[in-house]
Amino acid sequence: MIGGSELLGPAEVILAPGSSYTTPTLFAAYSNRGLDGITEAFYSWFRSRPHHVLPAASTGHSTGKPRPVVLNTWEAVYFDHNLDTLIELAESAADLGVERFVLDDGWFRGRRDDHAGLGDWYVDETLWPNGLTPLIDAVTSRGMDFGLWVEPEMVNLDSDIARAHPDWIVGPSAVAHKDGGRLPLEWRNQHIIDLVNPEAWQYIYDRINTLLSENNISYLKWDQNRDLLEHGHVGRSSVHEQTLAAYRLFDELKKTHPGVEIESCSSGGARVDLGILERTDRIWASDCNDALERQTIQRWTGAVVPPELVGSHIGPTTSHTTARTHDLSFRAITALFGHFGMEWDVRGVQGKDHEELRRIVGLYKEHRDLIHSGRRVNADVADTSLLLHGVVDPIGPRQGRPAALFALVSTGTSAAEAPGQIGIPGLDPDLNYRVEAIFPTPADTDYSHNFTQTQPPAWLGSGAEASGKFLTEVGLPMPILNPEHALLLKLTAL
Repeated sequence: MIGGSELLGPAEVILAPGSSYTTPTLFAAYSNRGLDGITEAFYSWFRSRPHHVLPAASTGHSTGKPRPVVLNTWEAVYFDHNLDTLIELAESAADLGVERFVLDDGWFRGRRDDHAGLGDWYVDETLWPNGLTPLIDAVTSRGMDFGLWVEPEMVNLDSDIARAHPDWIVGPSAVAHKDGGRLPLEWRNQHIIDLVNPEAWQYIYDRINTLLSENNISYLKWDQNRDLLEHGHVGRSSVHEQTLAAYRLFDELKKTHPGVEIESCSSGGARVDLGILERTDRIWASDCNDALERQTIQRWTGAVVPPELVGSHIGPTTSHTTARTHDLSFRAITALFGHFGMEWDVRGVQGKDHEELRRIVGLYKEHRDLIHSGRRVNADVADTSLLLHGVVDPIGPRQGRPAALFALVSTGTSAAEAPGQIGIPGLDPDLNYRVEAIFPTPADTDYSHNFTQTQPPAWLGSGAEASGKFLTEVGLPMPILNPEHALLLKLTAL
């Protein structure tokens, strides 16, 4: 790396004699242990921050709160907000062990689709004649936190606020579009509200502050669904000032509502940086919930950002973004190595699938302390269709807790007849370990789909015991997985 800097527009920052400009902070890491060493350096930095969202106290921290299981309503109902339906969804979520219920886009005035309503941050009285309280009460009475989707920096032209204050819309011209100025290129039917304008900033702060003050909201999913194109304030590029104004909005709301967590979402992962992560408690890595795509997305997001900060959800059986169909076990193992949740109409999950999903939620709760405090490792695997990644307890073996958790993942069809022996990295060479496959098991509905061969390696049936040195340097013969399937492995120190 030669350097890094903020991308400024023409004449965006003009320095008068004697004045100065403070650049954004640039973070870099070095390691002589490859990419996993770089990852460890960033994780250590993140987890040392005083405001970092810590896992439970069993990690060795004096305080901590486990990252709750989330259900987000977006891919379950989209804009179809109906109180009875949402209460049914909350009932199903609570039965599965969900701990946080997030109502996504569609709750505010005029928002029946993505063409209207942004900027009018009032609960829609036609949909919610008694406000959000009946749904919030239904959620919290079942032991879950309530979260709400917002997009405070954006505005639709078809909104009361845009009609009342057209001069609050960002654009490339020195005058507002109502006075002959040009609007920027539209994206997703929306524009950007000019937070550099003090009146616009105050309006947005007041509306979000009022929502949080009048409702029992524990969490905001804060979206930003377009790029800052042709972005200007009174005729001059203003992305720099807009960013600082947005930061101030986050900071002031956090100061007023310190117990509210905020997720940074931006069409998924378009705003994942250490500036926003100083002010938020989680990111949404991508709007694509396809488990195969997510394996790559989470691999490289997780190279810098620790999993307790990266939302990762089980989506519907057939992905709404790619139309791929995946077994529950593949979707679940993919989602497990992050801040786990669901974005799916779970009312329709019945029978054995329902029991399997409950067991997955239980596995996350059992292992989330390790996942959210462990040292991340990735095996060097010659077969490009296979991944072996996991987390290792950084403190070492502890009573009643696994030493490591790994996922063996097949992302495609292998050119090899068999994967052969694969080494398991990150283990203490002087300790002995027991290796077990814990999910899926023969009791799970999709277990038979997992393997190409008739008889997987014998150790899968009863586990294997070996030294850390042997497991790392020699490895174990791995099963031949069908494409787009995965296996969860638990290692216990003996």
